[in-house]
Amino acid sequence: MSQNGTQATPQVQTGTAGLWAEVRGSIAGVPRDYTRGPIGRAILLLSIPMVLEMSMQSLFGVVDVFFVGRLGADAVAVVGLTDSLLMLIFAVGIGLGMGTTAMVARRIGEGSPERASQTAVQALGVGVAISLPIGLLGVLFAGDLLRLVGASEALTAGGARFTAIILGGNVTVMLLFLINAVFRGAGEPALAMRALWIANIINMLLDPVLIFGLGPIPALGLEGAAIATTVGRGLGVVYQLWRLAGGRGRIVVGRAQLVLVPAVMLRLLRVSGIGILQFLISTASFLGMVRIVALFGETAVAGYTIAVRVIVFVLLPAWGVGNAAATLVGQNLGAGDASRAERAVWITGFSNMVFLGAVAVGFVLFPGLLVSPFSSDPEVLRVAADCLRIVSFSYIFWAFGMVTVMAFNGAGDTATPTWINLFVFWVLQIPLAYWLSVSLDLGPRGVFIAIAVSQTALAVVGVSVFRLGRWKTRII
Repeated sequence: MSQNGTQATPQVQTGTAGLWAEVRGSIAGVPRDYTRGPIGRAILLLSIPMVLEMSMQSLFGVVDVFFVGRLGADAVAVVGLTDSLLMLIFAVGIGLGMGTTAMVARRIGEGSPERASQTAVQALGVGVAISLPIGLLGVLFAGDLLRLVGASEALTAGGARFTAIILGGNVTVMLLFLINAVFRGAGEPALAMRALWIANIINMLLDPVLIFGLGPIPALGLEGAAIATTVGRGLGVVYQLWRLAGGRGRIVVGRAQLVLVPAVMLRLLRVSGIGILQFLISTASFLGMVRIVALFGETAVAGYTIAVRVIVFVLLPAWGVGNAAATLVGQNLGAGDASRAERAVWITGFSNMVFLGAVAVGFVLFPGLLVSPFSSDPEVLRVAADCLRIVSFSYIFWAFGMVTVMAFNGAGDTATPTWINLFVFWVLQIPLAYWLSVSLDLGPRGVFIAIAVSQTALAVVGVSVFRLGRWKTRII
């Protein structure tokens, strides 16, 4: 046992062989105390499974659009418009997950795994309560929701069932986010990674079978893609619940823990509430951007959808690095070491800058190559390539902004990034996108330029506020 009461393996193994042994242990899910030892190694060992987890999360979108792209630009546009609706659910899941990670990490840092398990149960209760009515509304009003985000009557007629299935099964999205947030807060990101491996493997196997048919299985088209994704996520959740009930990790949920505790639930909602608002602000702005792109036709929406799927696939590993910073901040604040928490953020931010700098070079030099597998329509590919090239110019700056915002959340200070998001996405990004694309007649390129400018602004504001240090005194 460590000095703070958490289970830990030996902290440092010297030499290259020792480092690789620890990396293998990280991927295998060996428990470790991240409040001690070299910070750089702690970041590496937390980041590797988190990066792999986020890569698996983004693989859903890439696989779906790869197969759906064979159905034509209209089908890709339906996926993109549905994604813009699903992002609202992502916002709630991510916001609640941030609060969950912060509270679980703080309890683990304090040496109270029982209270961490209690927090996990409350998070799942809140998640199910939120997702069930959303699913009902999604099934009943799928067509109306598609029209709301700019779908034509033809797209609505062909895509409403896809949207209904995706939104109706949103509980699987919510639980994937929340249980993985529990695992990350506990310092067990390998479990989150495995859950998404399972979900993605099932999705990749089912997608071509259900979309195009195989033997006695009929071709279901877009509906097949929705069913494959929902089933894949559902089986990932089954694995997560099995691990929570298995009793072999830091977070153990048995029959005795299956009790809702109003005081803990209210504390979680207080910490997460502003975080949910934070991500709803950024997600609703994404809806606004899609709506502006939709002014330029279904080809523009299809190109933007492809570009976003490629961007998310590449950037979610960067979010994995940011999640490592959030976990380290939460656990080290819980252990009373704010200085170590701050050093972890700066080191993580620099690492993220190197990674996203390399991504930016690839997007500038090879945008056409990266988007070409997803469509045969040259105009769709041109829009997608423009998006990759333009947006990438902000990545070196955004690398630090992303990490500092997630560090605020890891400390339980969800209010600060909420105000930052409100300014960057609503005061700056949306008006700028409309002015550039419509008033200056730049078309979709105006939207892409606005994204690059706002991401750079996020970095400048986020780093400046982080340096003030008020997040160090947050009590949760």
